[in-house]
Amino acid sequence: MTERTRETEVTFAHPFVLSALMIPLEAGTYRLIVEEEEIEGLSFSAFRRTGTHLEIPAIATHIGTRQRLSVSLQEIETALAKDAGTGE
Repeated sequence: MTERTRETEVTFAHPFVLSALMIPLEAGTYRLIVEEEEIEGLSFSAFRRTGTHLEIPAIATHIGTRQRLSVSLQEIETALAKDAGTGE
């Protein structure tokens, strides 16, 4: 089975809260890691998401230790919309 990892960056202009944490995360740019596996048996190449992680703290924070927080893509999208003022 073929697996792949895609990394992108997401930027928050304001502090934000995720359900997995008790304290807000600071504004900044964060690395978002999406893990996928290939769906076998199809006549074309397709992948399904197996995990989504947010690397904390923000990229610009100079710290020796980073953690990957397991998150849902929907929760990240909701937090980004709220940060942009387009969601509640």
